[in-house]
Amino acid sequence: MHFRKLNLIVAAALMAGCAGRVSLIPNTDPNLRKSSTQFAADAAARHPFKADAPKAGEAIARAQVGYMLNRIDIENLSSEDWQDVDVWVNQQYVVHLPKMEHGKLKILPFQMIYDDKGNYFPLDNKKVLVNQIALYREGKLWDVPVKLGD
Repeated sequence: MHFRKLNLIVAAALMAGCAGRVSLIPNTDPNLRKSSTQFAADAAARHPFKADAPKAGEAIARAQVGYMLNRIDIENLSSEDWQDVDVWVNQQYVVHLPKMEHGKLKILPFQMIYDDKGNYFPLDNKKVLVNQIALYREGKLWDVPVKLGD
């Protein structure tokens, strides 16, 4: 009985202490340590999706969707670093990466990927799934192969 109460107290404290944060553990990329308000505002400025941008084909990258952890792991597999990359999910949600270093995994919790109305990517994975990931960089759109993780 006491163990159950302790768990509830710890869970409530963790939730209260995380207001405005996108994850409990700080992101490994210092450029991605922003508040949810900052991510939402940045995403709103990047909309709409650049559907008319030239298509550059498949990016030398990979993405893995972890529905149990509610995150996307994405990695630049090319031999060069990329600057100013917008990661678009389903052409509706976006997060900006100032830098995607080659060979370095980026962890993107769903709560940092926003639409133009200030909503982060849904956590209810029975209704909305990641169907497509595109990178917008250097004025072009690149497709990223998506695999299921977890």
